[in-house]
Amino acid sequence: MALTQDLERVARLVESHLDALLAPEPAPSGQANLIAAMRYAALGGGKRLRPFILVESARLFGVEEKAALNAGVALECVHCYSLVHDDLPAMDDDKFRRGRPTAHIAFGEATAILAGDALLTLAFDILSRPSTHQEVGVRVELIGLLAQAAGVHGMAGGQALDVAAEGQSLVLTEVAKIQSMKTGALFAFACDAGAVLGCADAVPRGALAAYASAFGQAFQLADDLLDEEGDAVAMGKAVAKDANRGKATLVALLGVDAARARLSALVDDAEAALAPFGDRGETLKEAARFIASRRA
Repeated sequence: MALTQDLERVARLVESHLDALLAPEPAPSGQANLIAAMRYAALGGGKRLRPFILVESARLFGVEEKAALNAGVALECVHCYSLVHDDLPAMDDDKFRRGRPTAHIAFGEATAILAGDALLTLAFDILSRPSTHQEVGVRVELIGLLAQAAGVHGMAGGQALDVAAEGQSLVLTEVAKIQSMKTGALFAFACDAGAVLGCADAVPRGALAAYASAFGQAFQLADDLLDEEGDAVAMGKAVAKDANRGKATLVALLGVDAARARLSALVDDAEAALAPFGDRGETLKEAARFIASRRA
């Protein structure tokens, strides 16, 4: 119950911050439509799990929630951009997201692409602001880390590998690499950004990196299980997509029972990685258990 309340509180803060950043304004019709599409993509849904992990990682080092919020919102902008582009006909060709039409269905492909582009660049605008952190060096490091997480060696590169692998027979290590880039990179940034905001040294950053690796793998494995077994109405999007598109997943490679066993082991790994933080790491441990048991 406490974790759910914490998630909801951070989600409300992120939603409010995004709402203010993307406030409608008098503008030429094309620009106003672009802002409307950005708002559609970024507001009104989602657990805001990535900014939550960032906020909680920063809290380990005494950083107050409001001081970590800008970085969390920037991360969420990148996540929302990725969803808009993932849903496009050239990618996953999804018609529904969070129980409503995807951005390209609602606004057209051209505007959806631009909305994704604009959300991505807004993320770096946010990180560059003094309100994100008073130290220029911290802001520059955050910008660099997010660029790496979102780029060719992170999420975008993972998506490219995922597209190229459709219909191919992959081994476990190949699937794990794709997922660590496509999904894991943003969770890795969330944890590392919290440590950067807290000016942490290498040892705790390493512990958080180990947590992020296990957490990201667990999140993707749980997502794959939901795609295999989940309910489209509860999830607000289509299911069984991976099998239909010939995508290799760990569930397809291992089978459901072995995948669930691996998921449980990954949660154990995530919890063990937080041992250096003692009781301060309990919320992040609960988050790992939460994503493994989610049903939507």
